[in-house]
Amino acid sequence: MSKNNVIFISNEAADHASEELWSRTAVELTKQGFSVSASVPGWSPLHWRVKTLKSAGVHVQLRPTQYPLWKRGWHYIFSRGKAKMALEVAKLLRTEPPKLVVLSPGFFFPPIEVIELCVSMNLPFVTIANGNHEQLWPNDEFAERYRNAFSLARRCYFVSKASLRLAEKQIGCELPNAEVVWSQYNVDFNSSPAWPILKLGGELPLACVGRLHPPHKGQDILLEVLASPAWTNRPWHLSLYGEGPMRNSLERLTTRLGLSNRVTFAGRQPVEEIWSANQVLVLPSRCEGLPLAIVEAMLCGRPVLATDVGGNSEIMIDGVTGFLAAAPTVPILADGLERIWTNRANLENMGRAGAKRIREIVPAEPIRVFSEKIKSLM
Repeated sequence: MSKNNVIFISNEAADHASEELWSRTAVELTKQGFSVSASVPGWSPLHWRVKTLKSAGVHVQLRPTQYPLWKRGWHYIFSRGKAKMALEVAKLLRTEPPKLVVLSPGFFFPPIEVIELCVSMNLPFVTIANGNHEQLWPNDEFAERYRNAFSLARRCYFVSKASLRLAEKQIGCELPNAEVVWSQYNVDFNSSPAWPILKLGGELPLACVGRLHPPHKGQDILLEVLASPAWTNRPWHLSLYGEGPMRNSLERLTTRLGLSNRVTFAGRQPVEEIWSANQVLVLPSRCEGLPLAIVEAMLCGRPVLATDVGGNSEIMIDGVTGFLAAAPTVPILADGLERIWTNRANLENMGRAGAKRIREIVPAEPIRVFSEKIKSLM
């Protein structure tokens, strides 16, 4: 076993954008000769991300998402209140004690039992917070446990300043060991797809890019706005890119609102193909960390209408690179879309302004930058 061993632990679904940072870092470190392991949920069927990790030489442990019936009683008796995830992670950590543990939950709070497991085993660890939400407040008992645990982390990484500020409010203390980092976008840093020419009839091509999960991404808000009388006689078309567990619900909502002929469920597409066909990103999220969809759209020179959640305002300039809607509600998003419509002759210039701004902010190789941070802690 290499003395430089690092273990990444995720408790999120494989298709989440939150998996980009840690999984690509795992591959990068493996390429550099480090011994790397990963503990992930037992995604079935085997996800392409797991295949990528395995083909790169990462040792992947698939944790069971559901124990067989005969095992459940045994785990109930001997777990002593620990989360099932912590029991499975403990097996890996005891087998392969690492130089560093990287905990990457989908949002801010990793399971406290897993963090405390690292503390009890005297294993150095870092956390990656890929997002946050006002409704994630822990109760007093858990807030105290998180305060104690996070104070012992080598680093607490966040993808936006807003997520960090909210986390400090939620657990009731400052995190002096916290740091904001960039995740890996899925387009070349110098990408510059041509501005799409409007189709016959002059339909404004709008794109909403993100997991099909309205509680997070708010696609239902956007559909309700576009179903309003103000948009009935305007030429527009919306493409919803991405997959997720609520596609059928969104398709049914689209039908109920009478938008079936004006909304396309386009699935996953390469970023440059999306922005070769669309002029505006509309992201009506209810919560975020810092969405890669905005970074990618700006790199491709497209203006953005997004709700002012998470770190969106940290990279966008309202009225310059696009528009910020103050809250994820139908009336406020309607105002934002109205601004898009009113300024449609200036959208290409706004896209250019966004392309210039984002390249002044994000690094050209985020994974290489983050990998160096992880290496410095081993």
